[in-house]
Amino acid sequence: MENTPLSLLDRFNNWLKESVMIKLLSIGFLILILLIPASWIESLVNERQYRADDVVREISNKWSGTQTLTGPVLVVPFTKVETIKSWQKGIQIEEVSESVHQAFFLPEELLINGKVAPKVLERGIFEAVVYDSKIQMKAKFGNLDFARWNVQNEQIHWKEAKLVTGISDLRGISENPVISSGQKKFESEPSSDIGLTNTVNGNPEMIKGIAASMNWNSNADVVSDFAIDLQLKGSEQLYFVPAGKTTEVKVSGDWTSPSFDGQMLPNSREITEKGFNAVWKILSYNRPFSQQWVDNEQHLNGAEFGVRLLIPADQYQKSIRTAKYGVLIIILAFTVLFLVELTAKVRIHPFQYILVGAALIIYYTLLLSFSEHWGYDTAYAIASIATVTLVALYSTTFLIKKSLTVLFTLLMTLFYTFIFVIIQAEDYSLLIGSVGLFIIIAVIMYFSRNIKWYKETETQKWE
Repeated sequence: MENTPLSLLDRFNNWLKESVMIKLLSIGFLILILLIPASWIESLVNERQYRADDVVREISNKWSGTQTLTGPVLVVPFTKVETIKSWQKGIQIEEVSESVHQAFFLPEELLINGKVAPKVLERGIFEAVVYDSKIQMKAKFGNLDFARWNVQNEQIHWKEAKLVTGISDLRGISENPVISSGQKKFESEPSSDIGLTNTVNGNPEMIKGIAASMNWNSNADVVSDFAIDLQLKGSEQLYFVPAGKTTEVKVSGDWTSPSFDGQMLPNSREITEKGFNAVWKILSYNRPFSQQWVDNEQHLNGAEFGVRLLIPADQYQKSIRTAKYGVLIIILAFTVLFLVELTAKVRIHPFQYILVGAALIIYYTLLLSFSEHWGYDTAYAIASIATVTLVALYSTTFLIKKSLTVLFTLLMTLFYTFIFVIIQAEDYSLLIGSVGLFIIIAVIMYFSRNIKWYKETETQKWE
């Protein structure tokens, strides 16, 4: 019995089923479709991170914000007398003009010893680190030299002199500050304008803090040594401005993951399982402002430094980095399945490709949600095992041979292990990733070497 010749439509349908190019195009199209939910994953991670940051800021604001200590600084008002000469109708007239200004003097030596007691506040699954601190400041001032401004002693308002210290968040003062010089103590008051300024986004901003009146009657009453004891609450970071001509700051606390940052790094540091110790020594040459000035001639920023108390919660950054490899995992998985189709004469439906790709994308939501509760490493292990197991079990429905299922499972495990190594080795991630991908491409080339892409043979036809 003669075979009935196939119609044009039947031959076209067979060509669609058996064409390698059509299969490649359909797989490429599926990958493009899966890029849409893959992009949603990164948006979801960013949204969760923003949510965590908002909660941390809310907790911190209710406790007390980040703290930056500026000073102490002596502020002494004086009257500037100027003679202004002018001509009126050919006659020279002299007028005396008086204006009140403020002179600012920084200490010659400034010693600061800070002890920080951190604690963690929680809201739901989110955490924020706050602290109580005891800060002892000792400042020694030199001679208050008004000669550079041609100011005579009788023009100086010694009675109105004050010692000011900048504190960025006054809500953090938990006990009355103790300001003393020898046996004499000075009362202080909080103020949103202590005369000091810094620059924020190019604009001058007044520094808040405390001010203590000196009540000096004359130059003979001036003292140069001061001690300031503060009990200060804050959140996340404690910074200092090097106000002294020589500034030495010692900070210690029972926190095992501090970050020393700002404009200056500590001269020495020690981090143990019980806490940290850090010492800074800053000279006036290392900062962008001078020892004394008048009015708003300079701003006291640009040299602040200190410690930041970090909660080791990098799951969002690592999740984002991991999600960037999502497309790579899908491409590698689809490539493996496609090569299996060609070499083992197994037919895999496009819908099965979609389900495998969907499982590989849902993996990242598992990773994110688990990492918020148990950390990134544990979440990665759980999500990877769950996804590989799911895909492996599903592959038994279309990979006829058990050996193919085992091979596919091992390859998926290898892919996720490879990504985990890249994420952990930040300094060598590019090197490891480049070498790893090179090896993967080489392996794919090796296993596809015998495929004749343009010549149809019996081994290449779909059954």
